[in-house]
Amino acid sequence: MSNSIISSNEAPKPVGAYPHARRVGNLLFLSGVGPRIAGSDANDSGVPGLKLDKNGNFLEFDFEAQCRNVFDNVKKILEASGSKWDNLVDVTVFLVNMKRDFHTYNRLYAEYFKDAQPCRTTVEINSLPTPIAIELKCIATIE
Repeated sequence: MSNSIISSNEAPKPVGAYPHARRVGNLLFLSGVGPRIAGSDANDSGVPGLKLDKNGNFLEFDFEAQCRNVFDNVKKILEASGSKWDNLVDVTVFLVNMKRDFHTYNRLYAEYFKDAQPCRTTVEINSLPTPIAIELKCIATIE
């Protein structure tokens, strides 16, 4: 059974010692993927629609921009791994504010996953390691 580690220069660098994805047989396991912009430093916000003051307080916040970018980052990792969007079989979503963000997420999810219908779990958490409001953990197949 093949087992390989995959990283992509097209996606943001991981904020820790882990790969973007790992292939085991015909399954692809993505590490948590956030909306940071590729090329941004792991400690830089580099988050679309987010501007922070020097104390880390929100000056601007656009959750829809974060959602769209996290989906784009997942697509980039899938493609770098030899998979594709329609091969997603399971998506776990971590939101830092379910009450504020779920309706926007659910609307965009329906747009992006109109044809592909992976299983999905949505969980609210207290925080993520960078100033992001969403992270996805995905499993896909590779043909």
